[in-house]
Amino acid sequence: MVNPNSNDAVTRGIDAALEPLRFAEGPEIACMTLAEGPFGVETQEDVESVTLPLARLVRERNDAAAFIIACYSDPGIHVCREATDRPVFGIAECGVLTALSRGERFGVLAIKDRSIPRHIRYLRQMGLMDRLAGERALGLSVAETASGTSTLDRMTEVGTELRDKDGANAIVMGCAGMAAHRKALEERLGVPVIDPTQAAVSMAIGTVALA
Repeated sequence: MVNPNSNDAVTRGIDAALEPLRFAEGPEIACMTLAEGPFGVETQEDVESVTLPLARLVRERNDAAAFIIACYSDPGIHVCREATDRPVFGIAECGVLTALSRGERFGVLAIKDRSIPRHIRYLRQMGLMDRLAGERALGLSVAETASGTSTLDRMTEVGTELRDKDGANAIVMGCAGMAAHRKALEERLGVPVIDPTQAAVSMAIGTVALA
Protein backbone atom coordinates (compact mmCIF):
# COMPACT_ATOMS: atom_id res chain seq x y z
CA MET A 1 0.00 0.00 0.00
CA VAL A 2 1.69 3.18 -1.20
CA ASN A 3 0.51 6.58 0.00
CA PRO A 4 1.67 8.87 -2.82
CA ASN A 5 1.65 11.98 -0.66
CA SER A 6 4.46 12.67 1.81
CA ASN A 7 2.21 13.06 4.88
CA ASP A 8 3.12 10.22 7.25
CA ALA A 9 0.02 10.92 9.37
CA VAL A 10 -2.12 9.84 6.42
CA THR A 11 -0.08 6.65 6.06
CA ARG A 12 -0.48 5.88 9.76
CA GLY A 13 -4.24 6.38 9.49
CA ILE A 14 -4.42 4.01 6.53
CA ASP A 15 -2.32 1.43 8.37
CA ALA A 16 -4.63 1.55 11.40
CA ALA A 17 -7.75 1.22 9.22
CA LEU A 18 -6.33 -1.96 7.69
CA GLU A 19 -5.83 -3.70 11.03
CA PRO A 20 -9.09 -5.74 10.74
CA LEU A 21 -7.76 -7.23 7.49
CA ARG A 22 -4.62 -8.58 9.12
CA PHE A 23 -4.99 -12.15 10.33
CA ALA A 24 -2.89 -15.18 11.21
CA GLU A 25 -1.50 -16.93 8.13
CA GLY A 26 -2.67 -14.00 6.00
CA PRO A 27 -0.43 -11.89 3.77
CA GLU A 28 1.61 -9.07 5.24
CA ILE A 29 0.04 -5.68 4.57
CA ALA A 30 2.80 -3.09 4.41
CA CYS A 31 2.03 0.63 4.17
CA MET A 32 4.61 3.11 2.96
CA THR A 33 4.84 6.81 2.15
CA LEU A 34 6.15 8.13 -1.16
CA ALA A 35 8.74 10.52 0.24
CA GLU A 36 9.04 12.59 -2.95
CA GLY A 37 5.30 13.13 -3.24
CA PRO A 38 3.49 16.40 -2.38
CA PHE A 39 2.15 16.80 1.16
CA GLY A 40 -1.33 16.20 -0.25
CA VAL A 41 -2.44 15.05 -3.71
CA GLU A 42 -5.10 17.68 -4.26
CA THR A 43 -4.67 18.99 -7.84
CA GLN A 44 -4.14 17.53 -11.29
CA GLU A 45 -0.53 18.74 -11.09
CA ASP A 46 -0.09 16.76 -7.87
CA VAL A 47 -1.54 13.68 -9.58
CA GLU A 48 0.82 13.95 -12.53
CA SER A 49 3.85 14.61 -10.30
CA VAL A 50 3.66 11.21 -8.58
CA THR A 51 3.03 9.07 -11.65
CA LEU A 52 6.64 8.31 -12.59
CA PRO A 53 7.90 7.99 -8.99
CA LEU A 54 5.17 5.42 -8.37
CA ALA A 55 6.12 3.51 -11.51
CA ARG A 56 9.78 3.44 -10.43
CA LEU A 57 8.81 2.16 -6.99
CA VAL A 58 6.64 -0.60 -8.44
CA ARG A 59 9.37 -1.59 -10.88
CA GLU A 60 11.92 -1.88 -8.08
CA ARG A 61 9.78 -3.70 -5.50
CA ASN A 62 9.64 -7.19 -6.98
CA ASP A 63 9.14 -8.69 -3.51
CA ALA A 64 5.52 -7.50 -3.31
CA ALA A 65 2.71 -9.83 -4.41
CA ALA A 66 0.43 -6.87 -5.20
CA PHE A 67 0.50 -3.09 -5.12
CA ILE A 68 -2.16 -0.60 -4.03
CA ILE A 69 -2.09 3.10 -4.88
CA ALA A 70 -3.62 4.84 -1.86
CA CYS A 71 -4.94 8.01 -3.46
CA TYR A 72 -8.50 8.49 -4.65
CA SER A 73 -7.35 9.83 -8.03
CA ASP A 74 -5.58 6.49 -8.72
CA PRO A 75 -2.48 8.37 -9.98
CA GLY A 76 -0.22 6.38 -12.27
CA ILE A 77 -2.37 3.26 -12.18
CA HIS A 78 -1.94 2.46 -15.87
CA VAL A 79 1.79 3.15 -16.06
CA CYS A 80 2.28 1.13 -12.86
CA ARG A 81 0.42 -1.79 -14.42
CA GLU A 82 2.82 -1.57 -17.34
CA ALA A 83 5.79 -1.59 -14.95
CA THR A 84 5.04 -4.93 -13.25
CA ASP A 85 3.41 -8.29 -13.82
CA ARG A 86 1.96 -8.14 -10.29
CA PRO A 87 -1.61 -6.86 -9.82
CA VAL A 88 -1.93 -3.12 -9.18
CA PHE A 89 -5.07 -1.75 -7.51
CA GLY A 90 -6.28 1.83 -7.26
CA ILE A 91 -8.39 2.73 -4.25
CA ALA A 92 -10.86 4.80 -6.26
CA GLU A 93 -11.61 1.98 -8.69
CA CYS A 94 -11.90 -0.55 -5.86
CA GLY A 95 -13.95 1.73 -3.64
CA VAL A 96 -16.51 2.48 -6.33
CA LEU A 97 -16.78 -1.15 -7.43
CA THR A 98 -17.40 -2.16 -3.82
CA ALA A 99 -20.06 0.54 -3.44
CA LEU A 100 -21.86 -0.81 -6.49
CA SER A 101 -22.29 -4.11 -4.65
CA ARG A 102 -23.76 -2.37 -1.58
CA GLY A 103 -26.26 0.07 -3.09
CA GLU A 104 -28.02 1.02 -6.29
CA ARG A 105 -26.62 4.56 -6.32
CA PHE A 106 -23.46 5.74 -4.61
CA GLY A 107 -22.27 9.12 -3.41
CA VAL A 108 -18.70 10.34 -2.97
CA LEU A 109 -17.23 12.52 -0.26
CA ALA A 110 -14.52 14.67 -1.87
CA ILE A 111 -12.00 16.75 0.04
CA LYS A 112 -12.41 19.94 -2.03
CA ASP A 113 -14.57 21.23 -4.87
CA ARG A 114 -11.65 21.20 -7.30
CA SER A 115 -11.28 17.44 -6.78
CA ILE A 116 -14.75 16.72 -8.12
CA PRO A 117 -14.16 17.36 -11.87
CA ARG A 118 -11.14 15.04 -11.74
CA HIS A 119 -13.19 12.31 -10.06
CA ILE A 120 -16.08 12.76 -12.50
CA ARG A 121 -13.74 12.32 -15.47
CA TYR A 122 -12.56 9.04 -13.99
CA LEU A 123 -16.10 7.79 -13.34
CA ARG A 124 -17.07 8.71 -16.89
CA GLN A 125 -14.13 6.67 -18.20
CA MET A 126 -15.35 3.76 -16.08
CA GLY A 127 -18.86 4.13 -17.54
CA LEU A 128 -20.49 4.54 -14.13
CA MET A 129 -22.18 7.92 -14.33
CA ASP A 130 -25.64 6.34 -14.30
CA ARG A 131 -24.97 4.91 -10.84
CA LEU A 132 -23.54 8.10 -9.34
CA ALA A 133 -26.00 9.87 -7.05
CA GLY A 134 -23.68 12.80 -6.47
CA GLU A 135 -20.35 14.01 -5.15
CA ARG A 136 -19.96 16.73 -2.53
CA ALA A 137 -16.87 18.34 -1.03
CA LEU A 138 -15.92 18.68 2.62
CA GLY A 139 -13.83 21.78 2.00
CA LEU A 140 -10.87 20.25 3.87
CA SER A 141 -7.29 19.44 2.97
CA VAL A 142 -5.88 15.90 2.95
CA ALA A 143 -4.05 16.68 6.19
CA GLU A 144 -7.22 17.97 7.85
CA THR A 145 -9.19 14.84 6.95
CA ALA A 146 -6.52 12.74 8.65
CA SER A 147 -6.11 14.74 11.86
CA GLY A 148 -8.76 17.46 12.06
CA THR A 149 -10.81 17.44 15.26
CA SER A 150 -14.09 18.30 13.53
CA THR A 151 -13.59 16.12 10.45
CA LEU A 152 -16.16 13.48 11.42
CA ASP A 153 -18.82 16.10 12.06
CA ARG A 154 -18.20 17.67 8.66
CA MET A 155 -18.25 14.25 6.98
CA THR A 156 -21.55 13.50 8.68
CA GLU A 157 -23.05 16.78 7.48
CA VAL A 158 -22.01 16.26 3.85
CA GLY A 159 -22.80 12.55 3.93
CA THR A 160 -26.31 13.33 5.12
CA GLU A 161 -26.77 15.63 2.11
CA LEU A 162 -25.59 12.86 -0.23
CA ARG A 163 -28.04 10.44 1.38
CA ASP A 164 -31.09 12.68 1.76
CA LYS A 165 -30.77 15.20 -1.08
CA ASP A 166 -28.95 13.16 -3.73
CA GLY A 167 -30.41 9.73 -2.98
CA ALA A 168 -27.17 7.88 -2.31
CA ASN A 169 -27.63 4.57 -0.52
CA ALA A 170 -23.89 3.87 -0.28
CA ILE A 171 -21.14 6.41 0.41
CA VAL A 172 -17.53 6.24 -0.78
CA MET A 173 -14.93 8.22 1.15
CA GLY A 174 -13.02 10.03 -1.58
CA CYS A 175 -9.63 10.38 0.12
CA ALA A 176 -7.32 7.94 1.86
CA GLY A 177 -6.96 10.46 4.67
CA MET A 178 -10.54 9.74 5.75
CA ALA A 179 -9.77 6.10 6.54
CA ALA A 180 -10.04 6.38 10.34
CA HIS A 181 -13.64 7.65 10.18
CA ARG A 182 -15.41 4.90 8.22
CA LYS A 183 -17.05 2.95 11.04
CA ALA A 184 -18.22 6.00 12.98
CA LEU A 185 -19.57 7.63 9.83
CA GLU A 186 -21.49 4.50 8.84
CA GLU A 187 -23.07 4.35 12.30
CA ARG A 188 -24.16 7.99 12.00
CA LEU A 189 -25.53 7.76 8.46
CA GLY A 190 -27.14 4.33 8.61
CA VAL A 191 -26.00 3.40 5.07
CA PRO A 192 -22.91 1.49 3.91
CA VAL A 193 -19.78 3.64 3.98
CA ILE A 194 -16.87 2.39 1.91
CA ASP A 195 -13.28 3.10 2.86
CA PRO A 196 -11.53 2.62 -0.50
CA THR A 197 -8.25 1.59 1.13
CA GLN A 198 -10.02 -1.30 2.87
CA ALA A 199 -11.85 -2.15 -0.35
CA ALA A 200 -8.59 -2.28 -2.32
CA VAL A 201 -6.80 -4.42 0.26
CA SER A 202 -9.76 -6.81 0.39
CA MET A 203 -9.55 -7.25 -3.38
CA ALA A 204 -5.78 -7.64 -3.27
CA ILE A 205 -5.96 -10.33 -0.57
CA GLY A 206 -8.50 -12.28 -2.61
CA THR A 207 -6.41 -11.99 -5.75
CA VAL A 208 -3.19 -13.06 -4.03
CA ALA A 209 -4.90 -15.96 -2.22
CA LEU A 210 -6.26 -17.34 -5.48
CA ALA A 211 -3.07 -16.86 -7.51
